[in-house]
Amino acid sequence: MRLLPFAAACAAAVLLVTGCATVDKAQSCAEATQLISRTISEIGKVADDPAAMRQKLEDGAADLEGMASKAADTTLRDALQGLADSLQKLNVDDANAAVDAAQKVATDGARYLRQVSEACL
Repeated sequence: MRLLPFAAACAAAVLLVTGCATVDKAQSCAEATQLISRTISEIGKVADDPAAMRQKLEDGAADLEGMASKAADTTLRDALQGLADSLQKLNVDDANAAVDAAQKVATDGARYLRQVSEACL
C-alpha cells in the first residue's frame, strides 16, 4: 500500500511537468504570433520611407532571431528564423523597392504565421 502514494506523487509530477511544457508552448506561440504580426504591421507603416523601412527590417529580423533562438519547438523556431531570413534578404533602395518589400513582408509574414499556427496546435 505504500506504493500507492508514491505512484500518485509520480503521476502528479508527470502532470505538472507536461502541464508546464504546454503552458510554456502556449506562451511561446502567443508571443511569436504577436511578434510576427507587429513586425509585419510596423514594416507596412513605413512603406513610403525607404530609410525607415530598412531600419524596421533590421529590427524585425533581430527580434525574430532572438525569439527563434529561445524557442524550444523546432517548427516554431524554423518559422521565426525563416521570416527573419526573408527580412534580411530584402533590399530597399528607393520608394518602389519599399512598396515591393512591404508586399513581400505581408505575403511571407502570412505564410510564417500559418506555420506558427500549425506548430501551436
